[in-house]
Amino acid sequence: MDEQVVASATRRWLETFVVGMGLCPFAAAPLAAERVRVVVTEADDEEALLEALQAEIVLLDQQPQIETTLLIHPAVLQDFLAYNDFLDLADALLVEGDRDGVYQVASFHPDYQFAGTAPNAAENYTNRSPYPMLHLLRETSVEKAVASGIDTNDVPVRNIQHMNELGEVELARLLSACREEG
Repeated sequence: MDEQVVASATRRWLETFVVGMGLCPFAAAPLAAERVRVVVTEADDEEALLEALQAEIVLLDQQPQIETTLLIHPAVLQDFLAYNDFLDLADALLVEGDRDGVYQVASFHPDYQFAGTAPNAAENYTNRSPYPMLHLLRETSVEKAVASGIDTNDVPVRNIQHMNELGEVELARLLSACREEG
């Protein structure tokens, strides 16, 4: 898969969903300041993906000017259930490397499905992305977001309401449009 195509689709998703729909009220500033690293890995198995994740952790340790990393892995973990199981390994990597509390991993996948929801529920689009990815966040950034005065407990509620208003058909169209070259 062409790395540039994948990265471009991810940037369109960031602009359309994450910032454009305000799904993350804290994303616009680091994105505008070019402090969001978008990297596509060629990993084709879980071990290689863990190695790529470890490399990103080291890079973030060394480059504090990077706010966050989106590690896109289009060749591995296409199945959402396998992806969801893999998240435990990603969290264990943080613990084993003594980086738990320094970073956290947020999850995005084309077939993301929250527990207790139907596969086609609109609210699943809050975590749907053009390709499977791991979002490596600095805990200090999360703490600043929480301290910013925005009610972070209200964000998921508002996002679900917004997704339901747009509806699954429109959201599927928008996500598909992100993957189209343009």
